[in-house]
Amino acid sequence: MKKKLISTAAGMGLLLSAACASAHFQMIYTPESALVKGGAIPVKLVFTHPFEAGHTMDMGTPEKFFVVRTRGENAPKTIDLKESLKPMTWTSLTNSGKAWETTYKARGGDHAFCLIPEPYWEGADNFYIKQNTKVIVNVGGEPGAWNEPVGLPTEIVPLCKPYDRWTGNVFQGQVLLNGKPVPGAEVEIEYMNHKPLLDSNSFAKEAAVEAPQDAYILQTIFADANGVFTFGIPREGWWGFAALDLDPDYTYKGKKCSRDAVMWIQAKDMK
Repeated sequence: MKKKLISTAAGMGLLLSAACASAHFQMIYTPESALVKGGAIPVKLVFTHPFEAGHTMDMGTPEKFFVVRTRGENAPKTIDLKESLKPMTWTSLTNSGKAWETTYKARGGDHAFCLIPEPYWEGADNFYIKQNTKVIVNVGGEPGAWNEPVGLPTEIVPLCKPYDRWTGNVFQGQVLLNGKPVPGAEVEIEYMNHKPLLDSNSFAKEAAVEAPQDAYILQTIFADANGVFTFGIPREGWWGFAALDLDPDYTYKGKKCSRDAVMWIQAKDMK
């Protein structure tokens, strides 16, 4: 009986640590996804727990950070932004972690910001996490190629404009691995529940909503046979979608590495 209890406790510990690791969300944050006019915008790269403004992980030097700009029928233009990044410290409600920031001059059309981060070592679970992340900003309502893949190894491609969602709309995305759909992909969803304060590089202490139970902090849905998932948007603000462990055989430095795809969208209340 004693052995059984120890085994059960160990199993629960593994589940808890896995749940903790899966709550990690790579952010590419800028205040607005739909700009009326162009200009210089702040961009912050933070690896954290956005719903709780919880533990912020130290980011290594990004492998790649670039933006794909599209405007009307013009060919996409890829701009390397890695050299523009500056290290900074981001403060959550529990700690501070190494992060990155830059300023970008946005013009008309779509701007797909794309990050391939250095893998993060999650010691509690004995594996690495690599969350390739994307967010799309539009300027002036001018059309762009928002529904075209940008070529990330793991990617969520929006099937509806990610910057025109009203509260109550749905968001659909397709999960890709090396350009091919991932059937049945597991997708975690988290709300940015604490406002990012750009002047202090920190989260606001006040939460927008209170979760009635821990299950509401991190929601989980699954994609269909074509890698497509659908989510109804219940509240205005930023929502993150993370498709997990899309390449189960992928390793880094001889250890398992969860190769994820993350995308952020912003919804607005209809007033």
